[in-house]
Amino acid sequence: MQLLDSINSLDDLRKLNVYELPKLAGEIRSLIIETVSVNGGHLASNLGMVDVTIALLRVFDPPLDKILFDVSHQSYAYKILTGRRDAFKSLRKTGGISGFLKRSESEFDAFGAGHAGTSISAALGFAAERDRRGGKEAVVAVVGDAAISNGISLEALNNVRDTTNNLIVVLNDNNMSISRNVGALSHAFGRMLGNPRYNRVKSAIEEVGIRHLRLSWLRKTYHSLESRIKSIFLPNAPFENMGIRYIGPINGHNIRQLIDAFESAKEAALPVLVHVGTTKGCGYLPAEQNPENWHSSNPFEIETGVRKNGGSEGIPWSDAFGNELTKLAETNDQIVAVTAAMGAGTGLAPFEKNFSDRFFDVGICESHQMTFAAGLAAAGLRPVVAVYSTFAQRSIDGVIHDIALQKLPVVICLDRAGVVPGDGPTHHGVFDIALMRSIPNMVIMQPRTAAALARMLRTAITLPYPVVIRYPRSNAPFADDHDDGVSIPIGSARILESAESPEVAIWTLGPEDDFAQKTAAILAKAGIASVRVDARFAKPIDEELLLAQANAGVKVFLTLEDGIATGGFGSAVEEFLDSQPGVDAKVIRFGWPDKFLPHATSKSDLMEYCGLTPEAAAARIIEIISGK
Repeated sequence: MQLLDSINSLDDLRKLNVYELPKLAGEIRSLIIETVSVNGGHLASNLGMVDVTIALLRVFDPPLDKILFDVSHQSYAYKILTGRRDAFKSLRKTGGISGFLKRSESEFDAFGAGHAGTSISAALGFAAERDRRGGKEAVVAVVGDAAISNGISLEALNNVRDTTNNLIVVLNDNNMSISRNVGALSHAFGRMLGNPRYNRVKSAIEEVGIRHLRLSWLRKTYHSLESRIKSIFLPNAPFENMGIRYIGPINGHNIRQLIDAFESAKEAALPVLVHVGTTKGCGYLPAEQNPENWHSSNPFEIETGVRKNGGSEGIPWSDAFGNELTKLAETNDQIVAVTAAMGAGTGLAPFEKNFSDRFFDVGICESHQMTFAAGLAAAGLRPVVAVYSTFAQRSIDGVIHDIALQKLPVVICLDRAGVVPGDGPTHHGVFDIALMRSIPNMVIMQPRTAAALARMLRTAITLPYPVVIRYPRSNAPFADDHDDGVSIPIGSARILESAESPEVAIWTLGPEDDFAQKTAAILAKAGIASVRVDARFAKPIDEELLLAQANAGVKVFLTLEDGIATGGFGSAVEEFLDSQPGVDAKVIRFGWPDKFLPHATSKSDLMEYCGLTPEAAAARIIEIISGK
C-alpha cells in the first residue's frame, strides 16, 4: 500500500514520520505525471512544488489558515492532499476538477487564481479582515513562476506593512516564469540563491543547529543569526527595507528545512517572506531538462516524453505566427517582438534565435508590455506584441491610453483567443473583441487559415495605426485562400461559397467554417439557400457587402465567432444592419453566452453545453424563415 493511499485528511499527513515525507512526495509526483500524461496540464511547476506543499500542510491548518496560490497552476499537490486525491484523475476533464484553485470546488481553496500576481493582494484582504475581528489564523500567499515581478505583486508588497503585522509570503523561486526569468528582481533572487559564501555558512549553521541538535527552541536563535549573516553577504536583500522579514534561501526539496522555516515564519511578530528554491520539473527528467517546454503539456508517453498526436491537421497557430514574423523581420529591421514571459508559448522562439537584439521579454508584466511597445512605436520601430488573449485583459488601459489614443502602429497578436477548454474560465480568451471593439483607432482581424494569418501580418506591419490579430490555440488549416497580393483591404470580407439567390448569409470570424458548412448543409436539405462569408475583420466590418446581401434578399444573417456574443463581432453586424433604413433582416449571433464558461475536455463539449451546434443554428434559421 502506498503512503498516499493512507492520507485521507491533513491529520493523517501530520501523523507521518518526517522521514516518510520524501517517499510521500515521490508518490505524489508519480500521480501528477501519470494524470498529466493522460489529461494534459501544467507539469513542470507542479513537480517542483510538491515538497513545499507537503511542508506547508504540515505547519498550517487550512481551511482555518488561508493558503493562497499564484499562479495556482502550481497547486496540484495541494489539491491531492486536501481531499481531491481520488478525483485528481478527472483533472481538466468535462465535469472534473479544475487545473486551478477554485472557491466553488473546495473549502480549502480560499481564493481562485489563474493569472499571476494576485495572491499577496488577496492575502492582504484576508489578513485585514482577520485583524479587524481579532482572529489568530495564519494567512499565507504562495507566489511562484516569477509572479513576484508582476506589478500587482510589487504594489501589494509596498502595502504590506501599512495593512498588517501578520502575513507570510512564500516565494517559490524556480529560476523560471514560463520562459526563463528576466529582470533585476529575478537576478537579485538568483544572487541570493547562488552566493557561495553565504550558503556555506548557512549550511554549517543548519548542520549544527537543526540536524544534529534538533532543538526546536533554537529556531528563533537560528533565524536571528541567519538574518545577521544575510546582512553581511546579501546587503541588498530587497524585502527588509519594506519592513518584511526575509527567511532564506531555503532548499525547496528539503522538507525538514522547509518545515522549520515555515514554523519560524508562523511564530514571527511581523510580515515574513520565505524564499524557497525549487527545481521546475523535479522528478521527471524531460521536464527538468526543458522546463519551458513542459510548463503546460498535452498528453504524452511517460517513458519517452513524446507528446501524443491529437489528430488535428495543420500547424499550431502560434507556430504559424512565429514563422511568418521571423520571415518578415528578415527584410524589415524595424520589426521588434515583445512578449511577457511567453516567448516559446507564443511561437517567438525562432524570432528570438534569429533576432535576439530585437526580441524583448518583459516578464509577467502585461501592462508594462503594452506601454513599452507604445514607446517602441513612438520611437519609430514596428513592435509586434505576442500575448495570450486572457492575459491581454490585464493591459486594456495601456491599449487605450498609450497605444490607441496616440494612434501608434503596434501590432497586438492575441494567442489563445477563444475558449481554452482544459484551462477553463481563467484562461478562456473570449472577451477581447468586446473589450477592444469599442476603442477608437483600432483594427481587429482574425484569420481563417495559416495563409490568411501570414497575409494579415504582412498587412498589419504596413499600417500607421494599431492592429489586433486574434487566433485560437488549435491548429491552423493549411487551406489555400486563393488570395493574391501582399495586403488585405481593411474591412473587407470574402465570399467562400454561395448558392443562387441565398436567403441566409453565414458570416464566420476565424476558423469556424466547418460549423458554417454543416449548418449550410442542413439548410440546403430544408430547401433554404445560403452563402458563406469569411468576415476577416471584427472591426471595421464589411458594411458594403452586408448591405448588398441584405438588399439582394438575404433574410437571416448568422454570425459565428469564438468570443462572447455580447458586444462581439455579431453585435457589430447587428448594430450596422439595424441602422440601415429599409433593412429588416434578422441577425442570429452565435457566440459564447454571457457567463463564465467551465473547463472541459474539448471545445465541442463546451459548444454542446451552451447549445451552440449547427443543428441548433439551422433550427433557429428555419423557424425565422418559415415564420413560425
